Amino acid sequence: MRDATPSGSISTSLLYRWEENQSRAAFRQITVKTPQFVDMDDQKESLRKITNTLALKNEEIQNFISCLKQSLLNLEANSSRVQEDLEAEFISLYSTLDELKEGMITRIKQERASRTYELQNQLGACTKALESSEELLELANQTLCTSDTGGFNQAAKEIKDSVTMAPAFRLSLKAKASDNMSHMMVDFAQEREMLLAIKFLPVPATPEIQVSDCQVSDNTVAVVWTLPEPDSKIDHYVLEHRRTNHEGPPRAREEYPWMVAEGIRETELTLTGLRFDTRFITFRVKACNKAVAGEFSEPITLETLAFVFKLDSGSSHQNLRVEDLSVEWDSSGGKVQEIRKDKNRTNSPMNSPARSAMMSPKRAPSARVGRDRFTAESYTVLGDTAIDAGQQYWEVRFDKESKAFAVGVAFRTLGRFDQLGKSSASWCLHLNNWLQQSFTAKHNNKARTLDCVIPDRIGVYCNYEEGTLSFYNGRTKQLIHTFRTKFPQPVIPAFMVWNGSFSVQTGLQVPSIVQSGQKRTSDASSSNASLT
Repeated sequence: MRDATPSGSISTSLLYRWEENQSRAAFRQITVKTPQFVDMDDQKESLRKITNTLALKNEEIQNFISCLKQSLLNLEANSSRVQEDLEAEFISLYSTLDELKEGMITRIKQERASRTYELQNQLGACTKALESSEELLELANQTLCTSDTGGFNQAAKEIKDSVTMAPAFRLSLKAKASDNMSHMMVDFAQEREMLLAIKFLPVPATPEIQVSDCQVSDNTVAVVWTLPEPDSKIDHYVLEHRRTNHEGPPRAREEYPWMVAEGIRETELTLTGLRFDTRFITFRVKACNKAVAGEFSEPITLETLAFVFKLDSGSSHQNLRVEDLSVEWDSSGGKVQEIRKDKNRTNSPMNSPARSAMMSPKRAPSARVGRDRFTAESYTVLGDTAIDAGQQYWEVRFDKESKAFAVGVAFRTLGRFDQLGKSSASWCLHLNNWLQQSFTAKHNNKARTLDCVIPDRIGVYCNYEEGTLSFYNGRTKQLIHTFRTKFPQPVIPAFMVWNGSFSVQTGLQVPSIVQSGQKRTSDASSSNASLT
């Protein structure tokens, strides 16, 4: 009979075997003694394969070692915490029992004091009555012994009257309080059984996130999970998510912290209004009852498929003051902006929006190497990330009172004196408020007037493979204009402003309404073919 093995373990095992076979095959290529046929380049290539495999394995082992060390630290901290919690619970239980004991002892003392008071009063009254009765009895005996007839009659009458009014005849000879205290006894048999039944609470089962049911769209993530079996004692769930640029299991050292969503009553949660500035987002969830939380589920990583870029201050005109993703016109000439060079962004293909098998192997660096910034009347600034594959979307908010504003895309070869839309290297929407207001679509120095309300936020959609560049009202997602062309080289986001300001919002996915609209019009001819 075969042992039951989780599918994840099978996949990992097969991967390890494949890597091992590849390493052995590459090693055999090096060790086979055929000098007349073995080429040095082939040996180097085989050695590179082994080196790469070994490097990946080393990184994986180092990652695992870090996780084990962290687990040991967590174990120490968690065991100390639960021990302290247990001691605190027992101290609380002892305190409760002590309070209960003190209360019951107080009640016994009060009952005893009350009964003692009643019995002592009754005892005093009886003692006085007895003394009075004994005095009358002695007086009666003395009277019986007298021989004086006249004195006897008077004395007998007085004794008779005194006996009739004697306290002894008005006393109740029944005790006013009982000496029985059995009603103050306590039977702890049931409570003792309950205390003996105290044990560690059952830990809730570990949930499992259903990757096939999770959705990432419109900068919203819907996460769905299930339990191995129903558990009526589950009170709520805790979901944690963390941004990451690494595909696969979380690493011991991640750049971004876990974000927590607590008090979830259902087995699903939708996170809205997200801004994706990393390639992936990782999720894990745990179940909690009234007193204890279960283990986190196996983390799952979802690709964000969002376009992230920054403004390249090294390309901006001297009159543009660039701060992060905001630009403001500076009529005094502006300060020379510090060129922030991000080596990972300029040299790594990971920064390309393709981020998959569609990634271009010859992506140009983001800096304008060997070129000065824009000058003269080209008040332009470019993005730092090229679009060489896929569908990308970003938005820009601008001051509609700007004397001039433009948004679009351009080739990196755009000249330093070129204005957006006035050469074959750029496409844009252009707002002009100088002398007379106009809102036009521009390309290759040709313009088409747009008959629509000028929005304060514009969405830009670029489908590189299909050569589609569309502009939308950022709020209503209504299509403003579409260019259709073929991009012979990567394009980059481009912006222009004169006497105004704007800010860019990146990390956005292509909105569903935009995607559906593009599908409906993909076969239709463009109304502005003359501009492409």
